This record gives sequence, C-alpha cells and structure tokens, in this order.
Amino acid sequence: MTFDIDSTRLATPYYNDGHQQWRRQLRRFVEREIMPYVDDWEEQGEMPLSLWHKAAAIGLLQMGYPEAYGGISEGVDVFHSIIAAEELARCGAGGVGASLMVHGIGLPPLLNYGPEPLKSEVATAVLQGDKHIALAITEPGGGSDVANIQTSARRDGSDYIVNGSKTFITGGMRADYFTTAVRTGGEGMEGVSLLLIPAAAAGFSRTRLDKKQGWWCSDTATLHFDNVRVAASHLIGEENAGFLPIVHNFNHERLAMTASALESSRVCLQEAVDWAQQRHTFGRPLSQRQVIRHKFAEMQRRINATQAYMDTCAWQVQQGCASPAAISLMKVQATLTMEFCAREAMQVMGGISYMRECRSERIYREVRVNAIGGGSEEIMRDLAVRQMGI
Repeated sequence: MTFDIDSTRLATPYYNDGHQQWRRQLRRFVEREIMPYVDDWEEQGEMPLSLWHKAAAIGLLQMGYPEAYGGISEGVDVFHSIIAAEELARCGAGGVGASLMVHGIGLPPLLNYGPEPLKSEVATAVLQGDKHIALAITEPGGGSDVANIQTSARRDGSDYIVNGSKTFITGGMRADYFTTAVRTGGEGMEGVSLLLIPAAAAGFSRTRLDKKQGWWCSDTATLHFDNVRVAASHLIGEENAGFLPIVHNFNHERLAMTASALESSRVCLQEAVDWAQQRHTFGRPLSQRQVIRHKFAEMQRRINATQAYMDTCAWQVQQGCASPAAISLMKVQATLTMEFCAREAMQVMGGISYMRECRSERIYREVRVNAIGGGSEEIMRDLAVRQMGI
C-alpha cells in the first residue's frame, strides 16, 4: 500500500476550501518550477532570478500585501502564509523558501512604519520580483542580542552616515535594499533605529558566505558599511524607536519557520516510509519490522502535536491575541520535531540517506539553521519564561 503523508494531515477548522485551492496551486508550481531543478541549484549555490518573476506570476510574492502596492490582500490570512511555507519546504531544500520569500521579513517594517514615498518606490518593485529586499539585523559580535546593535548611524544634516557590518544576511548578495538596524542613540533598545539602505550607496560592499552547512542555494552575505551616506528620509519609523518595528516582525517570521520545519519533518517521514516499504531485510519489508514501525508512529505523533500547536498560535495571531511565549515555544517544538524526524529518517534509510540526492540528507544538515535562525532555541525558551513572569 502506498503511503501518502497528506492523508495524515490533521483536519482542523482553520482551513477552508480557499486555503486548499491555494495549496494545490502552490504544489503545482513547486513541482513544475522547483523540484526538477533544486538539486542543481543547491550544487550551484544560487537560484535563477527568473524564479522571482515566476513566483510573482502566481501571486506568491504578493500574497498578504496591500493592493495599493501590487499586493493581494482580499481573502488572504495567516494560514495562506503557512501553506506557502509548507509547500515550498516540500522540495527538501530550506534555502529555496528562505531566499525566495525573504521579503517577508525585509518588507513589512517598511510597509508598517515607513514613509509613503519609499513604500511606493520599493514595495511595488519587490512584489513584482523586479527588486529584492533583505533584513539586516545580525552582527558579527551580536547574534540574537538585538538590543546590543553596534552598527552606527550618525546624523549629518539631512543624511545619516552609517558604519559597521552585518552578517549571516539571507538574500544579502542579490538584495537591492536592506532594512537595517542601526544605533542612532545610547545603549540598549532605546537607541536602535531602522534605516532602508540601498545597495547602490557609496561605501557599501558585501561578501558572499559560501561555506555553509545548509541552505546552499540561498545567497548569504556579510555586509560592510564604510561611511555610507543614507538620506534621513529613509528612516523607518521614529529615530531611536526601531526596536518595535523589529519585534513586530517576529511572530510571522517564527510562524513561517515553524511551518517550514514542520513540512520538512513530513518530508522525512514520507521518504523513510517509501524506502522502508521497498527495502527488504531478511526476507521481509523493512516497514514490517516493529522497531521501524514504532519510529514512524513517534515521528507522526510529534508532527501532529506540532501542527496542532502551530495552528492554534496562527489563530491567535489572526485574532490579535498572540502570546509571545507560546509562539517562542512553538518554534522550539517545531525545530525539535524536525531534528528528531530527520535523524530517525536517516536511521531507517541507512546509507542511502547519506547521499545528496536524498531530501532527508539536506534536511538533516539544515536542522541547525532552523534551530538558531529567527531566535535560537535557548533564546526562545528564555523569552517564554520571562513572558510567563518567572
């Protein structure tokens, strides 16, 4: 009997016919435009620019954004975003979704807090796939400590002069704009601002980070700012009030990462079951061995728990009553599930899982970037406990 992971997906009240239609449309897109090429993209370390235009043609880039800038917002909710993250993750290469959809963390601060002229100029081009935007927060010496941003922006007349560096920036090599956290005031979060910095600005340079464990096809960069002059009109929000636009992004980023990790877990289970049903050991299919069957049951149990947790948190986001503690621990739940399923899938498949044509091999290598990116498991646990008032 053929096993279909979709048959195990929990039915919940949050998804309607429109959501399922969106999933089918995206699945066709992924199977046509991504799956046949993703192995080559991984080896080449990049994706073709044409993919952004193809994604825009089906409304993927525009999903959930204001129609005034070319977005598609009517009838779109957080569950459409979850489905997008899940379907992109089905290819088994997390770098595809991370890079293709990086505007999902770079653009919202501009749209929610930025000045109107910048919104019209930048957002429309990004949503059409003509331009690219990335989020530049992490620094070589700071990691997840956003309140300790060191990149400085000194006011000079009608401009800011920016000096410093950012690293591990997803989409950093192709981005035309960077939503950048800078220090314009004193120490702590009260001195942090957000600036939209064009990649064409004099004094800006970037270095490709190629030697990565995972996300090979996603371009990752270190950014360098050497007396970069940026117009004060590129300030996003108020000066020294950039922390709010940054944290405003976190819920949706962590939901997207959770959905991607969850679907990666499903991919591992599907691949392991397919292999175990074909593989015979000592005269019987591997899938009929009790120890292997128990592995599948445990993988499915964790997948179900993660889906239920994620759907509930997504509903809370939609209702405007999201709990930062719950969302933080949701991401931990998802990355631990991904790690467990990737490990167990490789144990079931044995030697073949060590080869690059195996999706579980890629997913296993990408466990750590999911467990660290968007807030490490340790940071997420600590944030949750502080939100609990302990």
